[in-house]
Amino acid sequence: MSIDTNSRSTTAVEAPDYSFWREHTTIALSPVAAPSILGLFGFAAATFMVAANLAGWYGNAQTPLVLFPFALAAGGIAQLLAGMWSYRARDAVATAMHGIWGSFWIGYGIYNLLIALGVLPPAATNATAASAFGFWFVVLAAITVTGAIAASRENAALTAVLGTLAIGAALLAVSLLGALPVVQTIAAYVLLVSALLAWYVGSALMFEATFKRAVLPVGKRTAAATDSGALPNNLIQYEAGEPGVKAGQ
Repeated sequence: MSIDTNSRSTTAVEAPDYSFWREHTTIALSPVAAPSILGLFGFAAATFMVAANLAGWYGNAQTPLVLFPFALAAGGIAQLLAGMWSYRARDAVATAMHGIWGSFWIGYGIYNLLIALGVLPPAATNATAASAFGFWFVVLAAITVTGAIAASRENAALTAVLGTLAIGAALLAVSLLGALPVVQTIAAYVLLVSALLAWYVGSALMFEATFKRAVLPVGKRTAAATDSGALPNNLIQYEAGEPGVKAGQ
């Protein structure tokens, strides 16, 4: 079988042995739950706790020592696992977003441990640390913006999660690079909104999986089958696509 991908034609030319392979192909299904349920809950928990600390709701000099294991486990390990399972479920947005933010949270947890042990200086009191940390948020904001754009094709609520996360990351970059505590407080509240939205979307996905119907609206979008420029599917495959539930579906 051959498909002309250059012209994006949907006409497939069958090879002489196509029927044989079609009839003798075995497809093994391996359904998975939506990985973003775990990823969004892990993100929501870690982001809420850290953002609340940045907003001044709680905390003292001992807080980094208490925060680091939970930020590393919930925000880091849980999200990174969700990102890898999203890869299996063929969810590109969740793979990228959970993967990059999970990796960041692991690093953030280790960094806070080193702060608590006195090995590294905190970004709040050291210009060099603040500058390096600030540039990390520049990169994270840029990556998250692209994720929000991609998510807008599938799910309005997920777009809101990533959009507010990108804004919060950008504001944190400004606050750290410019030494502006007021901007950090604003960023903290934006991130709190992102955490609450993530909790909502994660709950919506979990309820939909258990009740077998949409319970909480998330603004799903379904791509038209006749979208201009869409590539044809390989005909030797499971008709409904690869098993696994995407974050936007």
